[in-house]
Amino acid sequence: MSEAKLFAGARLRRLRLQRGVTQTRMADDLGVSVSYLNLIERNQRPLTAAFLLKLTQAYDLDLRQLTGDDGSAVAAELQALFAEPRLAGLDVARADLAEVAANLPGVAQALLRLGAARTAEVPAAPPGPVETVTALLLDRRNHFPEVDAAAEALADELRLTASDLAAGLAERLRSRHGIAVRILPDAVLPETLRRLDLHARQLQLNESLDAASRTFAIAYQLALIELKPAIDAAVATAGLPGKAHERFAVQTLANYAAAATMMPYGRFHAAAEALGYDLELLQARFGAGFEQVAHRLTTLQRPGLRGIPFLMIRSDRAGNISKRFAAVPSALAEHGGGCPLWVLHAAFDRPGKIMRQLVETEDGQRWLSVTRTVRTYAAPYRQVRPEFAILLAADLASARAMVYADGLDTGPGAATPIGLGCARCHRPACRQRSLAPAGVRLAIDERSRGLTPFRFTRTGDD
Repeated sequence: MSEAKLFAGARLRRLRLQRGVTQTRMADDLGVSVSYLNLIERNQRPLTAAFLLKLTQAYDLDLRQLTGDDGSAVAAELQALFAEPRLAGLDVARADLAEVAANLPGVAQALLRLGAARTAEVPAAPPGPVETVTALLLDRRNHFPEVDAAAEALADELRLTASDLAAGLAERLRSRHGIAVRILPDAVLPETLRRLDLHARQLQLNESLDAASRTFAIAYQLALIELKPAIDAAVATAGLPGKAHERFAVQTLANYAAAATMMPYGRFHAAAEALGYDLELLQARFGAGFEQVAHRLTTLQRPGLRGIPFLMIRSDRAGNISKRFAAVPSALAEHGGGCPLWVLHAAFDRPGKIMRQLVETEDGQRWLSVTRTVRTYAAPYRQVRPEFAILLAADLASARAMVYADGLDTGPGAATPIGLGCARCHRPACRQRSLAPAGVRLAIDERSRGLTPFRFTRTGDD
């Protein structure tokens, strides 16, 4: 703070409004005058170290919400919008768009909505439950403190009564709720992995589930019963638009609670730090699956006990992204996964092997990426067994605490340049490019051929 002044008034105001706090109330809480707080929110005064300290103490705030680049994804969308041919000739710098996204988020969203309205031939359908809840997870940095705390209390209680977590969970279901856990042959549950039969008072699990998945399924069912108040409270504050969205959010947070019960926050965080975030060792210690551990690592955002802020992506061999979780705001978290140069897609070449890669996005940020394939439940002979690639990534500064950073070349030219997918990427000389970026003007020259068939410019002539 002594070397550079931090002006983040718009972000501070947005955080204040999200909490429903008036300027007068916040000024009282921080021991400053209302006029001084007003000057800060109008970027006429910087945020001092003393002010930030009071702010974190009064509101349990993650400072990265004020200092991080939380407008990067919106800035990327604005950049694509301003690349449209109708706006050719306008000299709008990328830095200007980033400033609008960070400091004037309402204006940025208005511009994006106007752009979408002008280009859409038919009205876009409202976001469904999956899209809405995914956006909620990204907005909350995939951390729900009330659910985490309740799950940790449940895990600590179970730990006192049983050394084996799965057995403890099953006994809790039986003794307290009258529900027995039963493993059934695949032929009996041919298209179902988990089913609660209330008539028989049984939680029925398909035999194809491995040990970690069985534990998770039991923890999920117990969370739906005993942790439902904490889950419902978290869903109620989300302001979701419909019943279907709320039900999907409950299901999603029950999954969150199941993982938090298997890997309770305090113990899991301590183990992750001690083991250098070694995913396979964490698997062994907590009896969890690789994907379960990777997902849990993205949730370690408890104030005063934070882990590395990760993003996680799950992709199939065709590049379809089925999961996105992130503890850090980034365009890579919201839109990444479509670049074939990312190690995410190379994971299928070496099934079950951990691979790492240092990448650099268009904004110059460098990320350490770790990926491995996972195969879900067993399948009968000759039937398809689903396979996915799980990628965990963190910015290089944070990732140095990981065992996967050992011996990593971080010098000039060591990082692989990647984008958000060809339609969103403006790297002009990428040999892997499959199509031109959306909204650019093609520069067609029949007398020569570049590294790709797509030469483009934002303001150039035909």
